[in-house]
This record gives sequence, C-alpha cells and structure tokens, in this order.
Amino acid sequence: MIGAAGFVAPRHMKAIKETGNNLVAAVDPFDSVGIIDSYFPQAAFFVEFERFDRHLEKLRRKGLGVDYICICSPNYLHDAHIRFALRYGADVICEKPLVLNPWNIDALQEIEQETHHRVNNILQLRLHPKVIALREKILNGPKDQIYDIDLTYITSRGNWYYTSWKGDERKSGGIATNIGVHFFDMLQWIFGDVKLNYVHLNTHDRAAGFLELQRARVRWFLSINAETIPEELREKGARTYRSLTIQDEEFEFSEGFADLHTISYQHILDGKGFTMEDARNSIQIVYEIRRAENLSPLGEKHPLTKLGVSVHPFSGNH
Repeated sequence: MIGAAGFVAPRHMKAIKETGNNLVAAVDPFDSVGIIDSYFPQAAFFVEFERFDRHLEKLRRKGLGVDYICICSPNYLHDAHIRFALRYGADVICEKPLVLNPWNIDALQEIEQETHHRVNNILQLRLHPKVIALREKILNGPKDQIYDIDLTYITSRGNWYYTSWKGDERKSGGIATNIGVHFFDMLQWIFGDVKLNYVHLNTHDRAAGFLELQRARVRWFLSINAETIPEELREKGARTYRSLTIQDEEFEFSEGFADLHTISYQHILDGKGFTMEDARNSIQIVYEIRRAENLSPLGEKHPLTKLGVSVHPFSGNH
C-alpha cells in the first residue's frame, strides 16, 4: 500500500482483510499509522519510498512478489505511483481521482499494454445498491425524458485543510476534484455523456456549475465551508450535508457506504474492477471545471451559488 496514513487508507485495509488477503508492506512519509495494528500488525512499514521499493524487489526475487499495489497517496502522485506499480509487475487498485489530467490516462494505458497488468479504479458509488437501482430505472424508463437534477454536497473542513496538500489545487485538483469526482462519475454513468459543462463558481472552498448530460440537466454545488450548510441544520451541529434531487424528489442514498470498499475489492478480485477507461469521463469533467478561465453566464445556477465567495483563511498570511 502506498499511502497508509491518510483518511481513506483504513477502508482499504478493512477491504483487504475482509476479502481474505494480506497486506505485505506499506509506505507513507508520515508514521502515524497505528491503524495497521487493527488489521495487519505484521506488515512491513516504511517512511522512505526507496526502502519500500527495495523491500518489494527483494520479495520478488525470492518469488514472493505482491499481486496488487494499492494506491492511497495524494491525488497528484497517483500517476507516478501507478507507473511504479505496473513496472514492478503488479496489478493496481487506485483511489479516486485516478489522475488529474485526461491525457495521463492515455500514457498509463500504454504501460498497461506493455506490462500486461491492469489498473483498477475505486468507483464505489457504482456499486451502491440504490445507485444501481436508479440506473436500471433510468435505463428502462422513457428514452426521451430529460431529468432535472440538483446536487448539493457540503463536507466541512477546518483550517488544517489549507495547510495540507488538499488545499493546493495543483496537488488535489481543487474542490470539484477532491470531493466531487465520485458524484460526477455516478451522474454520467447513469445519465450519459456530457454535452455542456458550465462553471458558475470556483474558489478555495466551494464550486458550482451546470452540467448537461445526454439525459439530465444538473445544477451542482460543492463546498467545504460549514457556513454553506442550511442554517436549520447548522444550528443542530451538522457538519455535512448531502442532497441529490431528481425531478424535485430527494434521492436518498446516505446509508450503505460502510462496505463499498470491500465490495469494490471483491469485484476486482473477480476480474470485474473498473478500468481507467471507466474513469475517463469523470476525470474530463473535473479537469474542465478546474481549467475554466472564466465563469460562465450560461446554464441554470444552483440556488446556493448566490452565496458567492468567502475570504481565504490564510489570505493575509501568504
């Protein structure tokens, strides 16, 4: 495992354990990885990538090479770590976003073909039972219907966020990539390819825009600022708010997330993992949002877009 000290790594450790597999070695420059004891206390751990590389090479030469390398590192390092894993001779399990730029996928696909190993991307919302049921309903519904959708996702983050790599757009890809890529993947998987992609707001702590898909018109708003949570919920102490409405009806899928990584791993082990090509459309969407030079006056605006921008917490210190 590359990246063992972050938020998502324990989900992968749990999935490895629950699918009957073993974590052989892990690397992370930060050594706060005591969570490993809950799953694989015998795993080798390194804070230097070079020593991790050497350890895996020694195992391979003994005929004990690993089958999969799991990547939970910061977003901007996924591309390099996927290359390392493929060249080492392992299949890959990579957290989202797969990469930051669409053309990275093209280059990695060439290495896939050269090495005859496969890259699997974690797109766990595609395995959520309610999301699968919704997709079946849409696919089996009226073929000419265009659905009106509002997506709102607010997950509060403190000032630490801006000191970490996540607050650096060059490393995380920005708000839309960091917290929105899996929602965009889900929507295009259900409602078809993108026809129009307008950006109405894009700052350090929130983003908003309008997506026209083949079978949907999507107003979306993403934020890490607690002040954007609806006031009545904020007064009750809520730190997260997720809402997806389709034709003004709430689509509730808050439950059922706990086991999705384990289900994802089982799909991969069964040869049914999501490929880099599966991830391409969502990577293209968030890339275009990030690279939009001007905010668009076109497309319907999400109601929360009017909240505008906030002052960067460190704007006076940089």
